[in-house]
Amino acid sequence: MSAIRYELGSDQILTLTIDMPGQSANTMNMAFREALDETVTKAQGDLENIRGIIVTSAKKTFFAGGDLNEIHKVTRNDAQLFEDMVNGMKAQMRALETCGKPVVAAINGSALGGGLEIALACHHRIVLNDNNIQLGLPEVTLGLLPGGGGTQRLPRMIGLEAAFPLLMEGKKLRPSAAQKAGIIDELADSPEDMLAKARAFIDANPKCQQPWDKKGFKLPGGAPHHPAMAQKLAIAPAMLKQKTKGCYPAPERIMAAAVEGAQVDFDNGSLIETRYFAELVIGQVAKNMTGTFWFQLNDINAGGSRPEGVKKEAFKKVGVLGAGMMGAGIAYSTASRGVEVVLKDVSQENAEKGKSYSENLLAKKVSRGRMTEEKKAEVLGRITATDSAADLEGCDLVIEAVFEDSGLKAKVTAESEPKLVNNGIFASNTSTIPITQLAEASAKPENFIGLHFFSPVDKMMLVEIIVGEKTSDETLARAFDYVQQIGKIPVVVNDSRGFFTSRVFGTFVNEGISMLSEGIHPSSIENAGLLAGMPVGPLSISDEVSMTLMQHIRTQSRKDMEAAGGTWKPHPAEAVIDQMVNDHGRKGKAAGAGFYEYPAKGKKYLWPELETLYVDNEKARKVKLQDLKDRILFIQAIETVRCLEEGVLRTVEDANIGSIFGIGYAPWTGGAIQFINQYGVMAFTERARELTAAYGERFAPPALLLEHAEQDKPFI
Repeated sequence: MSAIRYELGSDQILTLTIDMPGQSANTMNMAFREALDETVTKAQGDLENIRGIIVTSAKKTFFAGGDLNEIHKVTRNDAQLFEDMVNGMKAQMRALETCGKPVVAAINGSALGGGLEIALACHHRIVLNDNNIQLGLPEVTLGLLPGGGGTQRLPRMIGLEAAFPLLMEGKKLRPSAAQKAGIIDELADSPEDMLAKARAFIDANPKCQQPWDKKGFKLPGGAPHHPAMAQKLAIAPAMLKQKTKGCYPAPERIMAAAVEGAQVDFDNGSLIETRYFAELVIGQVAKNMTGTFWFQLNDINAGGSRPEGVKKEAFKKVGVLGAGMMGAGIAYSTASRGVEVVLKDVSQENAEKGKSYSENLLAKKVSRGRMTEEKKAEVLGRITATDSAADLEGCDLVIEAVFEDSGLKAKVTAESEPKLVNNGIFASNTSTIPITQLAEASAKPENFIGLHFFSPVDKMMLVEIIVGEKTSDETLARAFDYVQQIGKIPVVVNDSRGFFTSRVFGTFVNEGISMLSEGIHPSSIENAGLLAGMPVGPLSISDEVSMTLMQHIRTQSRKDMEAAGGTWKPHPAEAVIDQMVNDHGRKGKAAGAGFYEYPAKGKKYLWPELETLYVDNEKARKVKLQDLKDRILFIQAIETVRCLEEGVLRTVEDANIGSIFGIGYAPWTGGAIQFINQYGVMAFTERARELTAAYGERFAPPALLLEHAEQDKPFI
């Protein structure tokens, strides 16, 4: 059975329906390429009897893009064969495009990546007017570029400047926005309307040619040599570098392919694109990002970490204890997904203030045309703000998001747990206190679990699910279902102090503060974090978290550890934190002063006194940038290995996804464990030993890392 159905009607209109056998979505794999080759050859033979061609899909989506299973396996040795294959497929698309007959894309579902590129190769594009449909070229998010002509056709359609955000940021558009951007020509109300409009276009345009194939074609907005465009392109690479920090080759190659291709004819531009595409495909960054953001993330979303044999459950009523920023964010994220929420705080005023957080977020959506007033009222109507525990009656899940204090958490657990339905779940949003310890306050520890959200909850996609010693598999499975029900990404970890994300995050901020205590200039520290690929520098994020909270977590952790008979080992960063808070009253951003100054107007800037207090000018001048970057990435990766070694982390997938989505670990690496794999396990271990000798035992390779290094075995 061919992947493309060939139907030439009595009206002389050829309908090509893409329908990959045995797949839920159409992809550019070998079966598609063979079908495309056969189809184009047959169409060329029938050309005298064809008035026009409609390209559509039998799947729910139009076309999902390239086959990442194939692409991920391509090595440097395969580069020439890969280029030939890509150019061969593009030649068939080009043959349809230049056949002289009108070719219309009837887009019945999302067209992303290669799917949109197929549509761009048509002369006219009609899409169903359905807001669930997305159109875009998101390859850059996997470290790749659109290799099916996207970097050549899109700029020729809408101009370089308009095309850059779609190509280099991977922006996805709804049908109406795509039409406004000039990517789509018409919207249709139904599949029947879409096909009728396609036939009407063919009737009205018996002969068709792409604008760029016509004599005298000029690029919209100006070609690269046009004075106005040349002026913009002169600074574009620097602006791009400011965004990517040199960590991501894909946006740079996309810009190069688009600009270089715009200076030659289309066919030569297409060859330029293929060269850059192949370079990225065989490169390590694309391997890292595709492996993690596609394969590993899909495995987690498919329930790879969920216990089997437990029926999937949907939650109807969720209680949230604590209406601060975290609790308010959990309430918003839950209510937005159609679930009733009881938001409880110590006073009605506090609870209402927490609910207003949702109101403000929803009002922004309404003002931007992304939501109606009716929908906003519907979501807000699901949130009950209260100061009474009685309103928690009938909840099938209660999440506490109160202050990080064991005693307070025990109190709210005892108060609210009896209100749960039979077999209801109680969850703690603690970021550091062991779940097994908190579960001691529970009458049903088997139904007690950790759900660690990240701030701001409405933007952060990850939820860390923490399993206590007595947490049942059924509770874990149902908690997993809740996280997915509210549209978040679940990673599952076993219990320990700080769990996984907080432990690793702590090493990042502490390492940056330690550098300051050593005399390194704060600007160098912050820049090293950014150049390593972290979203913000360690001093900046310390201010965001607040140094008083860091002190409190340390005090609580030390108290609990010593009560259990353990010994607290001070970190070099502790003295700086105490000095900043206790001696200088600089607690962090919320208090208006931390490592940074926060003027009422204007951008924040590093507190000038840091130079006087900490900087050793001689050392600051001699420090190597690579050492600073390595310290930031290595310390987090080493702590992640320790979490695997101790059984806190259950899988490498959870480690990589959790480190990126929870901590912001440099996405170009593919995650903390993939960073070790791509660096080379033996080479990483040797470098860790060098850092240990220079900066202390915290960089010492854990036993599990040494074991893998001895066998030169990557973590899988």
